[in-house]
Amino acid sequence: MPFYRFGMTTPTVRETTFQLLERHGMTTVFGNPGSNELPFLAGLPGGFRYVLGLHEGVVVGMADGYAQASGRPAFVNLHAASGTGNGMGALTNAAVSRTPLVINAGQQVRSAVGVNAMLANTDATLLTSPLTVSSSEPLTAGDVPRAFSQAIHDAVTARRGPAYVSVPYDDWDQPADASTHHLLGRTVTVSGHLGAETVGRLADDLRAATRPALVLGSDLDGRVAMDRLVAFAEYLDVDVWAAPSLYRLPFPNRHRLFRGVLPAGIASVSAALAGSDLVIVLGAPVFRYHQHEPGAYLADGSRLVQITDDPAAAARAPFGQALIADLDAAVAQLAAALGAPETPDAAREPDRFAACPTPQPGTAGRLSPHEVFAALRDTQPADTAYVVESTSTNAAFWEQMDLRHPGSYYFPASGGLGFGLPAGVGVALARPDRRVVAVVGDGSANYGITALWTAAQLRLPVTFVILRNGTYGALRWFADLLDTPNVPGLDVPDIDFVSIASGYGVPGSHVTDLNKLQELLTETPHGPRLLQLDTTLTTPA
Repeated sequence: MPFYRFGMTTPTVRETTFQLLERHGMTTVFGNPGSNELPFLAGLPGGFRYVLGLHEGVVVGMADGYAQASGRPAFVNLHAASGTGNGMGALTNAAVSRTPLVINAGQQVRSAVGVNAMLANTDATLLTSPLTVSSSEPLTAGDVPRAFSQAIHDAVTARRGPAYVSVPYDDWDQPADASTHHLLGRTVTVSGHLGAETVGRLADDLRAATRPALVLGSDLDGRVAMDRLVAFAEYLDVDVWAAPSLYRLPFPNRHRLFRGVLPAGIASVSAALAGSDLVIVLGAPVFRYHQHEPGAYLADGSRLVQITDDPAAAARAPFGQALIADLDAAVAQLAAALGAPETPDAAREPDRFAACPTPQPGTAGRLSPHEVFAALRDTQPADTAYVVESTSTNAAFWEQMDLRHPGSYYFPASGGLGFGLPAGVGVALARPDRRVVAVVGDGSANYGITALWTAAQLRLPVTFVILRNGTYGALRWFADLLDTPNVPGLDVPDIDFVSIASGYGVPGSHVTDLNKLQELLTETPHGPRLLQLDTTLTTPA
């Protein structure tokens, strides 16, 4: 029901907007306030909570992790152009992961925007392009609630991703339009099923293929049951790959059919999939390459079919056939056409998963990342959510971890540094029922270090594991790949993260012994903690 204050006969723009946010379950506000935002935030309604980050990049990163882990859109409040600019690096990750965020930035009063007064956000709708699915600054105060309604639906419908709304701060106390109450009951439903003829043809192609393969993408995690995907793959008895540049895990990584994460180069992908005459890509672009490796997209004799709910990903693919549909519905339709079961065969359980190899030891007083990941695997609950931002240790991570639950893996989708620590906070806020471990390299940690303060203020039981090798390890690997020796600025030695964490209110330990690491990891955290580990240098592959 609408609420009225100060004797007004109609609610204000601010009141209606808060009602709308509450209607959509967006009662957590991630922000770092400035003067333009104060009229919106003053007297936050009951039932809302404000999560303060000390830098806007951290704010967006926390909201990104929260929205991904909760499966619901998150609300972000930033300060004008400068605050938006500070959050843009983190926004690149949310754009690629298509994370549903509604971002509100405070604008100067309407009369001051045209003369470019201090803190005016000129051309506000262009600022976040092309990282947002929509961007608006309402032409009238009365249109603000409708603009927010559109942003919410833009963020969660088929386009899915961050939506941006700039609002002059003198709009909030204006009366809302009389018709805005209709916004509170609106729903937008997206339903996309494959046609029966298409499903039948694809099922026939799979039956006829001599060596089909599945490539599963990040969009599946949390949207298509992992058990359904396991049952489908086992029924087909096919090689299962994860798509390149993976940021969520759709399939158990120790499953005997799992062949790993595809490398992110054209020639390498082609080589990995050689021998597969039919490649079905589910829930991923085709493909998100990284390192430049020219070559044929697929080996001769291979054919690719992409099933995605992202029209843009389907349109820009340089090869293959694309089908746009709801992912869960498409997998269910295809499984039914083939007669595949919905759940895995219990009789296969004893032989379903492969054992992890013995981790290679560290050297010269340093732990190997393999040892660290093995220790995490052996001590943490099976459904632990890992937020990972340590690119140079990717190969060691996938070798040693055993992840079998949805929502077990989060990685910066665009490679924008500063995701790990803030996203760890966001995931912990969204999933208090699960253990959260953020594994972050020492180079990456500096980009989002102030997230430790938020974790301390909220007493979130996150374990922050800092892998300190004193250098940007992934860049060293790339320098070799690109044949660019003697590049400056690759070393970051002697950073004391334990002291930094202490200053933010997070207790920390500098751990050099594997037994001590295992002992600390067996303890149940009752608040945030940081473990600084000196590690050997490794490469992503």
